[in-house]
Amino acid sequence: MGAIYDKTYKASIENPEEFWAEAATRVHWYHQWDKVLDVVDGHYRWFVGGCMNSCYNALDLHIDHGRGEQTALIFDSPVTDTKRQYTYRELRDRVAKTAGMLVNKGVVKGDRVVIYMPMIPEAVIAMLACARIGAIHSVVFGGFAAHELATRIEDAKPRVIMSASCGIEVSRVIHYKPLLDEAIKKSSHKPTTCFIWQRPQERANMLPWRDVDWEVEEEKTSPVDCVPVDATDPLYILYTSGTTGKPKGVIRSNGGHSVAMKWSMDNIYNAKSGDVFWAASDVGWVVGHSYIVYAPLMNGCTTVVYEGKPVRTPNPGAFWRVCDEYKVNVLFAAPTAFRAIKKEDPKGEFVKKYNLENLRTIFMAGERCDSDTLHWTQKITGKPVIDHWWQTETGWAIAANPLGLDPMEVKAGSPTKPMPGFDLRVLDAEGKEVKPGKLGNLVIKLPLPPSCLMGIWEDDERYKRSYLNHYPGYYLTGDSGYIDKDGYVWVMGRMDGVINVAGHRLSTGEMEEVVSKHPDVAECAVIGVDDELKGEVPMGFVVLKSGIERDPQSLIEGVIQLVRDEIGAVASFRIATVVERLPKTRSGKILRTTMRSIADGKEWNVPSTIEDESVLAEIEAAIKALGYPKTKANS
Repeated sequence: MGAIYDKTYKASIENPEEFWAEAATRVHWYHQWDKVLDVVDGHYRWFVGGCMNSCYNALDLHIDHGRGEQTALIFDSPVTDTKRQYTYRELRDRVAKTAGMLVNKGVVKGDRVVIYMPMIPEAVIAMLACARIGAIHSVVFGGFAAHELATRIEDAKPRVIMSASCGIEVSRVIHYKPLLDEAIKKSSHKPTTCFIWQRPQERANMLPWRDVDWEVEEEKTSPVDCVPVDATDPLYILYTSGTTGKPKGVIRSNGGHSVAMKWSMDNIYNAKSGDVFWAASDVGWVVGHSYIVYAPLMNGCTTVVYEGKPVRTPNPGAFWRVCDEYKVNVLFAAPTAFRAIKKEDPKGEFVKKYNLENLRTIFMAGERCDSDTLHWTQKITGKPVIDHWWQTETGWAIAANPLGLDPMEVKAGSPTKPMPGFDLRVLDAEGKEVKPGKLGNLVIKLPLPPSCLMGIWEDDERYKRSYLNHYPGYYLTGDSGYIDKDGYVWVMGRMDGVINVAGHRLSTGEMEEVVSKHPDVAECAVIGVDDELKGEVPMGFVVLKSGIERDPQSLIEGVIQLVRDEIGAVASFRIATVVERLPKTRSGKILRTTMRSIADGKEWNVPSTIEDESVLAEIEAAIKALGYPKTKANS
């Protein structure tokens, strides 16, 4: 086990150009590249001089190879009780007409188009329509507040915006159009046209000089063909939150992205043409870009677009129902989704109602996957659960268990090993490599492999400052962790997720791992708080499983004892509390930085990405009950 991986990985690091040129033969090119890799001033450009089209690779290619009648996209929306399927030919025809609409409104290669959509097929169609004509799409998560949308419009300067009248969250309607109107009003840049997909749940009021009814327009528009683009032309801009509050526009290229997407489908997910691949995410996030839209379609799979939640639409059996109904082969979601299911159905009763015989593998990513969630999911489904680690900036897995190449033993809590092209190292504060098993900063020795960011949109200084300047010759992931003696990667959280307790570097992620082993705990968060004596000490927040009636005090004592037993008294884990819920972003990340600011008595703002801001008041009260903040620093 591991021999094929070792050989493949070695080849990718020792001769990246030869390795990726070979991988690129699986992509359709109008004409081949002149140079596999070109490095200019910190920018890594793959397949320079190569000419291709991402939409052609995702749709037309399969039709030209006689697979036009295969199902390309399954839409399932429990919130609107709608189901719809498209063959590759049907999807291509809609994409070609939608691309025609853009062309008619003056959109040309290199123009930006902002897409602000719910999880409906039109979101995918809009993205592929942009790719078809070489326009650069920038998808903004549907339901983001007007301010967030405005900053992205301001930065990307789109000629056209594509949106819908509304989105639906479990049982409430989110009015997109008023948010869009307000965002455009706030932005100094004004798009010339907005295409609005009118949904039956709510019809939007249109501005006659700017807004166009997408459905009506699409019907009367002629389809257009794919426009050849350079491999190094941007395919999309995707904004990721930065430390300054101003979002960073990550730029992804066409050529390198296509090559990495196809490589990852074959070798990481082991998903072949005809397989049903379901990434239960949102097109607004990187997982949605890579694994709802581009990779599955480029590899000839059937992709699932799901407008619903893991629970409450209508119950914790939602995921298993979709897997059964559409014979899903590979399921990919964030650990948060499975924790939500576990909280409502701890014994996994709902799984038993469905047939999961077609489901081969469950993948998790997006945040640290604690071993408890991994083991629980494995136990109730009987399926292999594979954790993997990556970022918006990379577009695909930095570390994973390559099931199509060389499946390896799973170590719970580790995303397994670095993927080909990612020369992962662990450095200390001085930039020296640390020994196996020692905690440090996870970095990637340059060059970055295909599909990683080409830069930050119109802000080269920030690209270098954020990623390259910290350790010259390396890309800074911003995560801390270690690589063990077997070469397995352990990601212990953001670099700021390491706390220094009386001179000991400790990972709050490791403490969360221990706390989540308690049988009554559904999920938890551990943050570092300022301490006069020790510099920092950990503070824990615990959410109980549904239906658990426990004296909170004795439960907290049990959790504290667990950490003491597993990590030792050195952890100084003595402060913890039971809470109803944790504050999270819409993509399920726990807002630990905000929680820490509250506990330290520092100024803080409600993060724009928060799912429910009322949780912060509950957290504030819980922290106050613990006797924090100790000082009123900076307030």
